Amino acid sequence: MSTLAATPALAPRRARLADLPVLLVAVVWGGSYLAAKGVTAPHTVIAVLVLRFALVLPVLVLAGWRRLRVLSPAQLRGAAALGLVLGGIFLLETYGVVHTSATNAGLIISLTMIFTPLAESAVRRTAPSAAFLGAAAVCVAGVVLLTQGAGFTAPGAGDLLILGAALARTAHVLLMARIKAVQDADSLSLTTVQLGSAVLVFALLAALPGTGDSPWAAAAGLGPGQWAGLAFLSVLCTLFAFFVQMWAVRRTSPSRVSLLLGTEPLWAAAAGIVLGGEHPGPLGLVGAGLVLAGTAWGRRAAA
Repeated sequence: MSTLAATPALAPRRARLADLPVLLVAVVWGGSYLAAKGVTAPHTVIAVLVLRFALVLPVLVLAGWRRLRVLSPAQLRGAAALGLVLGGIFLLETYGVVHTSATNAGLIISLTMIFTPLAESAVRRTAPSAAFLGAAAVCVAGVVLLTQGAGFTAPGAGDLLILGAALARTAHVLLMARIKAVQDADSLSLTTVQLGSAVLVFALLAALPGTGDSPWAAAAGLGPGQWAGLAFLSVLCTLFAFFVQMWAVRRTSPSRVSLLLGTEPLWAAAAGIVLGGEHPGPLGLVGAGLVLAGTAWGRRAAA
């Protein structure tokens, strides 16, 4: 996640040229849930997370080495603390997607766009607008229908884990805004330290008995298609996505980037249904539509 700074008004043509790569980031992020589902099993979650981020971390370190060296101790501590939260997000997301559909995962995680303004209102002790509360209600109704596409039952463990990931993402955003030491840090350095901290957590967990396969055993068990999925998660969903955000925010506005990235749940649903052969059912499709409509309404109401 990068820090978006204010950008002067730029020529419309230049902004449009920046739209396509950013939209492509939303597409690959939407496909990440299906890719993670294809690569990961319950006993390989932690091992796959080690492999996914260990593959890209050296590239980030090399790309930003000069700026990493000038980070202050306070900035390093703040970024490392954020990395612990980020590690928790990835654990919840990955365990969750193993136990639910890619469609559900991508749409439920989009509730972060509703949870974050609500949490900010609670912290600042200000009441959210009636329009925003209405959008939140539409989203909640959508998630209920989405997770009950085959009939009304208790939400599955995977759905609840993804919901926990959405709440953890909200906490991460709030901490980013409240930890003063990291607010002036270079975004590449901040991301690198966060990912390094998360990878360290994954590696320590992988070394514990009873936490599943080791990274080496998991790597040996991956077939060509799974290696392709892992490369997709590492190279496109992490490296490419981060550098595109860095590039685009200098050529367009933060709001424009945010709106384009906000289409991620739409692509997640499309990937799950078209490529993954998932069938949400009539209720699930209505729920998916409500989640998309509610998050779009909530973004406008919170603007």
